[in-house]
Amino acid sequence: MMHDSMPTYDERLQSTLERIGVHTPPGLEEVEHVCIFKDDTVIQFFNPKVEVSIQANTWVVSGSPQVQNLHDILLLLLGILNQLGPENLANLAKLAEQLQKQKIGTDPATAHDDDDEVPERVAGETDQKP
Repeated sequence: MMHDSMPTYDERLQSTLERIGVHTPPGLEEVEHVCIFKDDTVIQFFNPKVEVSIQANTWVVSGSPQVQNLHDILLLLLGILNQLGPENLANLAKLAEQLQKQKIGTDPATAHDDDDEVPERVAGETDQKP
């Protein structure tokens, strides 16, 4: 059984991406892409290359990944939080509260849409325009 070599796979991938018309989006200055998996493994790309084809609904993020454990990242974050002064912690708490309010306002599961309610009919009124 013969396996494709890695350069052949990369060439086929690049050929396919060229065929669907991926390109680097203009004005893109910074990208932070992090993947968190069920086993709490985190793959983070530093300075990734991003290509996109809107017509093909395709985004390509490539680069050198760094694999870390989510627990290690959280410990690092806690160490940073411990070094913040009380005024910075208060500002961070306000920011978290604002972000939570924004999330609640845009989450379809928590948003209350009053447009779904059907108004009661009033005697003598019709839906027809004069």
